[in-house]
Amino acid sequence: MVDKAIELIKWVDTPFKLFEVIILASVFFFGYFAWDSRQVILSAITNSSHVAKIREVEHLLPISEQLQKDLEATTVIVYKANLVVNSRTTMLALNQKGRDKALDGGTSSLFSQDPARNASMIAMLNGEVQCAGHVVTGKTTDWEKTQGVTFVCRGSIPPEMGQFDGYVSVGFKTEPADLTAVKTRINLASTEMAK
Repeated sequence: MVDKAIELIKWVDTPFKLFEVIILASVFFFGYFAWDSRQVILSAITNSSHVAKIREVEHLLPISEQLQKDLEATTVIVYKANLVVNSRTTMLALNQKGRDKALDGGTSSLFSQDPARNASMIAMLNGEVQCAGHVVTGKTTDWEKTQGVTFVCRGSIPPEMGQFDGYVSVGFKTEPADLTAVKTRINLASTEMAK
């Protein structure tokens, strides 16, 4: 092995041959690296083309029920969003008695004339959980008001920025004492709600 290295050094007697050896060594190194890391490279390529989608209602229901129980929330509503046509569709609504199918399939706009609602939507598009006092802007928010909701936290499904496919709205009768814990729990649930 040492003899071969010495012969290679003796062979490299011009700048062109040195350049040739460097190029061949680089190609060999990158080829070996690519072959050795082929699983990681393939995984990165396939995961980058994955677009998150919101799960079906039968998967969302137990997650939403657990979220409502954990946060002692009054209501939980899950919306499917369509940014292209500025719409949201209600997938499911829970109150303290259980699921209320009266709101299922209802469609309304994502962005409206209400600046607070628009600020919440922009925050969710950025992957944030937005909490604020409850404002009635339509049928579902009116339903929340009739349930006694005065404070709402909303989180993107999934919670990663740029992956927005819908959102979960969690209503409370009073503002929770620990909003950080509420936001963390909503992020955990919204991660489970995406496939």
